[in-house]
Amino acid sequence: MTTLLDEPRSTHRPSLRAVVRRLVVSLLVACAVPGAVFYAFLRLEGVWVAIFAALAWSYGAIAWRALTRRRTSGLLILTAVVMTGRTLLSLATDSTYLYFLQPIISDGLIGVTFLATLATARPMVARLAGDFYPMDEELHGRPRIRRLFRHLTLGWAVLCLGKASMTLWLLQSQSLETFVLVKAVTVLMLNALAIAATLGAAVLVARREGLLGEELVPVPVRA
Repeated sequence: MTTLLDEPRSTHRPSLRAVVRRLVVSLLVACAVPGAVFYAFLRLEGVWVAIFAALAWSYGAIAWRALTRRRTSGLLILTAVVMTGRTLLSLATDSTYLYFLQPIISDGLIGVTFLATLATARPMVARLAGDFYPMDEELHGRPRIRRLFRHLTLGWAVLCLGKASMTLWLLQSQSLETFVLVKAVTVLMLNALAIAATLGAAVLVARREGLLGEELVPVPVRA
């Protein structure tokens, strides 16, 4: 006699479009919008109002997602923590040089954090992956997935440390106007290339593992 337990259980594998949509929304909420808020208030009210406005946006976004029972992006939490550190440093030091030094320190700390998580069972990229794709223990344990997460974590660590070194050199060797312009352009290009490479590698592995598609994949369950 057939029971409900004998019927296949369906698990949804999101399409590439859905994954990219999650990635874009996460980057907009955690990075692009706070940056735009900061720049707008910087032009209108000055640096201190800009600092607190950007920080308020990040914590407001976290609170809104908690109140609406939505998953809070790990990237958003990481951004809020980093911005909190920058704000505290700004309050402790009323220095223009140290203000521009803060993103360099942040990149360095993020790079070191990514490297440190390579010594754990879950590298940083593995911890953030659930923001963009539904992850479970079985997926985390697949050899290709584990290698992908470790390689991406190492790649982002090297990128952050490289950006920190390059930006520090620019800050020490160039005029303020040149520093701001060159940093804005180069960091944007580097981040865009890194995101494209990350997405490309993830899609390649996901397709090999059969993790992308529009169909519901039946998973048999033992009675």
